[in-house]
Order: sequence, then structure tokens, then C-alpha cells
Amino acid sequence: MDIILIPGLWLDASSWTEVAAHLERAGHTVHPLTMPGVGASAADSSEIGMSDWVDAAAAAVDRVGAPVVVVGHSGGGNVAWGVTDARPAAVARTVFVDTVPPPSGFGISEFEVIDGVVPFPGWDHFPAEDVDDLDEATRTRTAGLTRSVPARVPTDPIELRSDARFGVPVTLLMGGMDQETLESELDQWGPYAEEFRAIDDVEVVRIGSGHWPQFSVPDRLATLIDAAVTRS
Repeated sequence: MDIILIPGLWLDASSWTEVAAHLERAGHTVHPLTMPGVGASAADSSEIGMSDWVDAAAAAVDRVGAPVVVVGHSGGGNVAWGVTDARPAAVARTVFVDTVPPPSGFGISEFEVIDGVVPFPGWDHFPAEDVDDLDEATRTRTAGLTRSVPARVPTDPIELRSDARFGVPVTLLMGGMDQETLESELDQWGPYAEEFRAIDDVEVVRIGSGHWPQFSVPDRLATLIDAAVTRS
């Protein structure tokens, strides 16, 4: 199966290196993406928003051709869901890595803008449960992989237009949550719960990791992606 891997904020295609190698050994053809404007100055990225990231990923789907599985980590899940909305007939399954499908009109989150871009805020910015499984050597190595993202991208609302997205099978690979826990949490998230419950075929699988399993448990993450793809 062709698998498109969409990184979260501050990461590029290289963040998927270990996961991609495992998936390729399992017989898949992997297409890790770097999104527009990552690492670029404000002068070169100020006009880039979420719609441009969705368009870039949709273009990757078009190049590969159907069927494809689309995987999105963290904020890349917004991109993955946007692609599913734009190309529902081409996407065999959408896999979210420690994130959930966003409802239309919502962004990723808000982070500090410095010199017209959003730099990586550092591992200490995040809650302990997100980063506790990243040892110091991993933090040092992976922090070196991070790049700034265009200022608009984290807060730009996703625009979803096609109810056909709800017919695409979805797998949520959650770091520390099983399905019961996630559904309980979603009860507090309003439109996110409505979006989740509108999906015809959705499964939740607990990874047993923090928020960056591609760094802390790449083989386990790849095995779970492979299992989801096999069900497609």
C-alpha cells in the first residue's frame, strides 16, 4: 500500500525515517512529506496557511494515485483530515497519531510567534505525559530536527466541505488513551465529539507512549500503522 506520512508542527519528512524504514520492510511504499514553509523566514512564509498544507498533501495523493493511506501526526492530523475531505475516493484509510479529527472551523493550537514565524518551543514547553518517554539523548537529537512553521498555520481554521470524509475508515493511534478514555474526554470537547461520532468506521488503539512515538517507539508505531493499513 502507498502510505503518505504527514508530520506535525516543526517537523519535516525526516521525522518519519525510522517508521518509514519499518513500513518499507513490511512491503509498503512510503511517501513522507515536508510541508510548505517549514524552516522558511517570515518573508517567504507569511502567506502560507493551513489550506496550503492541505493542498500540498492532496497533490501528493494525486501524484501517488488511489488507493492511499494518509497518516497524520499531531497537527498533521488536521492536514490528513483536510486531505480526506478533499480526496475521499482516493483515501483507503486515515490514521491519526496522538490526535483526533478536527471539526471544520478549528485550528491546531496557539504558539508564540517570533520574528514572524512559530519556532519549536522546546521539549520543556509540553506536559510531562507528552515527553516523559523521550530520554535526554533523544530530546537532543530530535530537537535538532525541528524547524519553524509559518505563523498562520497553527491557528488557521481547517475548512471541511464534504460529508464523504465520514465514509473513510479511520484509525486513531493514541499515545496514552484507549477508546473508552478518549470517548470520555471527547464528551468535553463539543464539536470534536460530533466530528468523531459522525465517522462510520473508527477504531482507537492505545500506543503506550507520549506524544512523539515516532521518536520514542518507532517500531511499535510502525507496527500499529501496518496493522491499520492491513485492515484497509
